[in-house]
Amino acid sequence: MMTSVDTDLMRVLADPLRLQIVTLLARETLCSTHLIEETGAKQTNLSNHLRVLREAGVVETEPCGRYMYYKLRPDVIAQLAGQFADLAESARTAADNKRACP
Repeated sequence: MMTSVDTDLMRVLADPLRLQIVTLLARETLCSTHLIEETGAKQTNLSNHLRVLREAGVVETEPCGRYMYYKLRPDVIAQLAGQFADLAESARTAADNKRACP
């Protein structure tokens, strides 16, 4: 059985700034102020990327006073990693399968 990789999620994570945000959030829950400091991105740019990550289900928000904290949803990343692990396993078992040329 061939496992497909979530291409929509791959597109979301393929952006360098979004991948940097995900990497930072893998270490700790951060507010947008921290993320601006860490990435050097402009606030509006960062907000747009955080919205994309939220809509894709990669991050979730947690209000704290006048700040919004962001945290990574590890289950989403683990699911994608599992899809790649399944793909690698499929490639291992298919290594000796060769379709004859016409």
